[in-house]
Amino acid sequence: MADSDVLRSMVDETRRFVRSDLIPAEEWVEEHDEIPAYLIDKMKALGFFGMTIPEQYGGLGLSMYEEVCIVAEIGYASPVFRSYFGTSNGVGTLGMLIDGTEEQRQTYLPRIAKGDLVAAFCLTEPGAGSDAASMITKATRDGDDYVINGTKRFTTN
Repeated sequence: MADSDVLRSMVDETRRFVRSDLIPAEEWVEEHDEIPAYLIDKMKALGFFGMTIPEQYGGLGLSMYEEVCIVAEIGYASPVFRSYFGTSNGVGTLGMLIDGTEEQRQTYLPRIAKGDLVAAFCLTEPGAGSDAASMITKATRDGDDYVINGTKRFTTN
């Protein structure tokens, strides 16, 4: 957990970034349906892609409380900005942190934390929606590979 002065500094810097950069860019982002590279670079520099990824993998290792403090400031701007890096701080990385191999964590998490690789989450299926217990897609091992059979309706990121 960051000490209170560090957290306050992170929140203040995020507040300044949101108000000076993100909010003024909202109209352009809406019109062009993309986030400009200079804003993505600033989000990377502020550590937004790795807020909850442990420090040993290049993230900030923030607690849920600390993440909420930062995200509350980001929430003043359009949700598109939070959505861009949000999956990297939850459903896109939790499976790897909980059930992944150390090799997978070392390979992918540092790149995700830097924002060089964007995490995704593929759950929704026709007939199952987002009910994980009703999913029918299966991954079957075939030698060194996996064969995935099924249909997904929506993939976050």
